[in-house]
Amino acid sequence: MSNQTGETNLAKLIANMEPVLNDGEYVFASVPDISVIPRAITICEMREKEGMTVVVSKEDANKLGLPYEFVAAWITLNIHSALDAVGLTAAFATALGENNISANVIAGYYHDHIFVDVKDAAKAMRVLWGMAK
Repeated sequence: MSNQTGETNLAKLIANMEPVLNDGEYVFASVPDISVIPRAITICEMREKEGMTVVVSKEDANKLGLPYEFVAAWITLNIHSALDAVGLTAAFATALGENNISANVIAGYYHDHIFVDVKDAAKAMRVLWGMAK
């Protein structure tokens, strides 16, 4: 893994964000006891007062009997964005919102990840690639 500093220039971030649609379908589930979820299958975990939210594949959620309401496609922006970069999330969230696409955003150390309704995946990719041009 690279330790290079992430990009902070908004114009460069947008021009080089290079969105990639990951294979599969993903869900958000809330579990009272995280120990029942194998860590190897979680995409993301977030502690909330109501319980642990996990993002896992729909297939894994079904195997574990986890309840969920929203089935998402997972888009990764391949640009290494700095965690203190300003404006990228607002820019793509606005563009997606203007196209009636809900964006659930998770920032990793290297990349931003956007979860959109599976029915909107292709449209979201067109919007994001359109921003980069």
